[in-house]
Amino acid sequence: IMADDQAKLAVESAVLNALNTEGTISDSRTLGLDAKLVAGAVRSLGSYEMVVAEEVTINGWALNDEAKSFLTAGSAEARCFAAVPIGGIPLQTLKSTLGAAVADVGFKQAMQQKWLALEKGEVPMVVRKVESVVDVVQQQLIALEKGQEVPQSDVDKLKKRKLVSPSPTKYFKLEKGPKFALEKVKLATDLTQEMILKGTWKQQQFKEYNFNALGLPPSGGHLHPLLKVRKEFREIFFSMGFEEMPTNNFVESSFWNFDALFQPQQHPARDAHDTFFMTTPATSDKFPSDYLERVKATHMHGGYGSIGYNYDWKIAEAQKNLMRTHTTAVSSRMLYKLAQEGFKPKKYFSIDRVFRNEAVDRTHLAEFHQIEGVICDKGLTLSNLIGVLHEFFQRIGITQLRFKPAFNPYTEPSMEIFSFHPKLKKWVEIGNSGMFRPEMMEPMGMPADVSVIAWGLSLERPTMILYDVDNIRDLFGHKVNLSMVKSNPVCRLQLASGE
Repeated sequence: IMADDQAKLAVESAVLNALNTEGTISDSRTLGLDAKLVAGAVRSLGSYEMVVAEEVTINGWALNDEAKSFLTAGSAEARCFAAVPIGGIPLQTLKSTLGAAVADVGFKQAMQQKWLALEKGEVPMVVRKVESVVDVVQQQLIALEKGQEVPQSDVDKLKKRKLVSPSPTKYFKLEKGPKFALEKVKLATDLTQEMILKGTWKQQQFKEYNFNALGLPPSGGHLHPLLKVRKEFREIFFSMGFEEMPTNNFVESSFWNFDALFQPQQHPARDAHDTFFMTTPATSDKFPSDYLERVKATHMHGGYGSIGYNYDWKIAEAQKNLMRTHTTAVSSRMLYKLAQEGFKPKKYFSIDRVFRNEAVDRTHLAEFHQIEGVICDKGLTLSNLIGVLHEFFQRIGITQLRFKPAFNPYTEPSMEIFSFHPKLKKWVEIGNSGMFRPEMMEPMGMPADVSVIAWGLSLERPTMILYDVDNIRDLFGHKVNLSMVKSNPVCRLQLASGE
């Protein structure tokens, strides 16, 4: 690097000394210096107003290796003509004498210019049709090599034969600038405290600010498709009067994730094959003691119109920490808080990440995003849930819905949500829904006449449909192509049917 800097300084010094001696330089090529170093020196000295430069571009031509061989040996057609004696020569002998490459090109060009002809017979003979020729191609190439003018029509012919290619040449016309000096004075870019205290700022030369210069383009700031679709879903929930729940705790206890939802401790979902359990910290004991006792009693003996599960409920199972398997764990915390503060009608929603110990394939990941909506009020029925679902899905452009009875440990009745897919021409499952069971709600302290309707769906599935992604691993995870994140289109969900 130091050698490069010294070379640059040497070129700057040579340019300044030449200007000091000559006054002007009409062609920087006469300095005999490296063209790239001269260009850099001129730009640097120009920024200091030490020189005034005018860049001149000459449309030159570069000769390829074949054309360079023509400069001394002659063009292929001239060499071919010279190899043919007055009496003619067999074609095969001509090729073996010159080589197939030169003979083929040269013979073709010589025939086009009517220098040579082919007499057919038992032995094809190449004969002369003129006594002598002038190697115009060689002359033209020599002229181009020296930078001399050649008619454009002739250059076009050389280009067609791929003998030459454009090679513009640049040089500078130089004269002294308003701040010309034999040495470059480094300009200060900032006014420092030391300059002010010592008064040196009065003699210091400062670099002018270029307010028209563009800054570096930002290297980040691109939104992932999931974030774009998430934003649209959030706007839909807000437009329907919902309040967003805090979902920042990825680690949850089994109590809030399972037990509070009236999900029995022997349920398959609580097995290590389906859930990621924490090793550090492995357990948690921060539960409301009275609420925990009511949950325990409901599991073991029932209540609120239920016979329970009739098993030995263990606190050790409830204390196990895990990566939350659904955002309904957040809903259970929020509903408990609402019951303790005094019930009032509420609409909650959440959109965040959940974790399942599942095999990864083109449609499943071990972590994904869940969209959940919850409405808590008195007198809600299944009809209210169906009506809300029609309204919600209509706002994203889905108008054809069907519902199928299902089973969930913490909702009764429960329904799977199906929509007709116009591309696949069939009904596909898009979510799950139901009404939270009294065994879940009343131990929290909710009044008996309060009902909670809820539904959930994944964020990935609608995003894959909107962005035409076939493999979920191309959308989320370490295999995602970053260029897709930078160039994916704007997401605009349909806010009403027919819009």
